[in-house]
Amino acid sequence: ANYGAMIKAFQAKYGIKVVSANPNGSSQDEINAVKTLKGQDRAPDVLDMGPAFAQSAAAEGLLAPYQVATWQEIPADQKEPSGLWVYDYGGYMSIGYDAAKAPAPASIADLAKPAYAGKVALNGDPTKAGAAFATVYAAALASGGSLGDIAPGVDFFGKLKKSGNLIPVQASPATIESGQTPVVLDWDYLNAAATTKLKGKVDWKVVVPSDALYASFYAQSVSKSAPHPAAARLWQEFLYSDEGQNIWLQGKARPVRLPAMEKAGTADKAALSALPPVSGSPKFPTTAQIDAAKAYVTKNWAKAVG
Repeated sequence: ANYGAMIKAFQAKYGIKVVSANPNGSSQDEINAVKTLKGQDRAPDVLDMGPAFAQSAAAEGLLAPYQVATWQEIPADQKEPSGLWVYDYGGYMSIGYDAAKAPAPASIADLAKPAYAGKVALNGDPTKAGAAFATVYAAALASGGSLGDIAPGVDFFGKLKKSGNLIPVQASPATIESGQTPVVLDWDYLNAAATTKLKGKVDWKVVVPSDALYASFYAQSVSKSAPHPAAARLWQEFLYSDEGQNIWLQGKARPVRLPAMEKAGTADKAALSALPPVSGSPKFPTTAQIDAAKAYVTKNWAKAVG
């Protein structure tokens, strides 16, 4: 989502060094770090988590409320009322695939076909990683489920594992380049970034599946025990400024303030036109639906998939 550019821009603007402690860590890893490193200088100042995990962290009293200067331009259903967590950037669940190794899928349902045997991978464990959790939600929508019923999504991946189509490899640009993961379910901006990163090496293409138009944001939070509390809040201000929001947009992620910025004429037009095409209306779960879905996945994923 263009984090490298975000960090460089913040450091150049304010002269504050950013330490990205665990770039490949899951949302649950971030929560664990707050707990285990509390009181230490290297404890997390800020967190970037999937919605279900942000809500868990808030419920555990790990987060500090903070409202950025552009607070009023963030829709009410995309932030916790006191500012414990605020959606920032997001996208649509997508299927990325190596055109030389797999046929073009039009839907998530296509991935159950024999042509995808030993080819399908997720970006992490749905009980720990926001992207993988969202993939299960998308699969539920494609399999007769709903935002209030994620069970068909778990069942779908159980069948995919049983058939041999789902492989136990966490997808990354390295696994795509090596050919280990020819088909990857992940956010559209991450799959789109792989297209750019691997140009000339892998013919990586991206499709937003017609049967599962699922969109979600990641949530930013300040740790209640942040060792550098002022810097943490300055970082949040930068992320939600026009400059910061356009940096997400340049990474093909959709910033939470995009509607307001389009109205004001401050959105980067070239970056906006480069977003992967999407048709139809996205589905956003409520807080209660996310809580219920997370509980179900936590309880049933290992039984279905192992």
